[in-house]
Amino acid sequence: MIEVRNLVKSYHSKKGIVVGVDHVSLKIAKGEIFGIIGYSGAGKSSLLRCLNLLEKPTSGEVYIDQVELTSLNKSELRKARLKIGMIFQHFYLVSSKTVFENVAFALKAARKSKTEITDRVLWLLEIVGLADKKDAFPSQLSGGQKQRVAIARALANEPNVLLCDEATSALDPTTTKAILKLLKKINEDLGLTIVLITHEMEVVKEICDKVAVMQSGRVIEEGTVYEVFANPKEDLTKEFINTILHFGLPDRLIANKKGKIVKIVFKGEVAEESIVSDMLQTFKIRGNILHGKIEYIKEVPLGIFIMEVIGESIEIERALSFIKQRVEVLEVFDDAA
Repeated sequence: MIEVRNLVKSYHSKKGIVVGVDHVSLKIAKGEIFGIIGYSGAGKSSLLRCLNLLEKPTSGEVYIDQVELTSLNKSELRKARLKIGMIFQHFYLVSSKTVFENVAFALKAARKSKTEITDRVLWLLEIVGLADKKDAFPSQLSGGQKQRVAIARALANEPNVLLCDEATSALDPTTTKAILKLLKKINEDLGLTIVLITHEMEVVKEICDKVAVMQSGRVIEEGTVYEVFANPKEDLTKEFINTILHFGLPDRLIANKKGKIVKIVFKGEVAEESIVSDMLQTFKIRGNILHGKIEYIKEVPLGIFIMEVIGESIEIERALSFIKQRVEVLEVFDDAA
């Protein structure tokens, strides 16, 4: 559906050339919700804007539905962009126009008939839950309602792709959840491919199928959201995940440990089994749970536990071997996670 090949985007500044996107390659499947996460300056927004050529890449290729966008002339690009909707953090609604008129704007630009415009706008406002606000002005709306109008406007010309640039960053947590739920519903009901830029791992966890982590213009880690949460490889990825699955331990617990402190990751159905209980009953050891949590990512359980295992060295080794045979990740460490 979307393929980015060796994409580079450079900018000229007073200090010389700054590389915003540095040789990035990605594949995003049709109907997928793909998250791109990184801190400010990582290059994620520049990458997103290259997907519809709001930013023209310095080099590299962008394919959407097997069409290479950088090879199109202006007329062809305008036509291709009709199938790529985009929403932003700050909504960008026209304050002097009603909700109906804001959504209708793109349809008028596409020269749709008055009947087509009316039918389409009313249908879209029904989808985003704003049918009763069609005659309201942006100043009369909450932040969440404004973003719903922006989503309806982005869907006006029946796009195949929806690009979301920090679409929930200006919203409170409750409204963010509602907007993410709406995006997920649109994805499922309309079969839309969604590319979502964020600096919040909670957003990725909530609705994304896959995620790419960006740092200094590069993609440093990529995979399904579940696998990235279960087994992050890069320090930055671990830092993002730690904002949700925080497992730091007080120094006094480390200083006063009597046995071995281990971190165990249970993936899938194993997270709902009694493996730790079985271990404690099978071997002559004691276990002290220091931290633990089960998260559900795409309804699949992911359990992470930190515990102290106390007993004779040989029994501890036998117990840890028992665990290792049943889980994919077991880490023995002496410092706080």
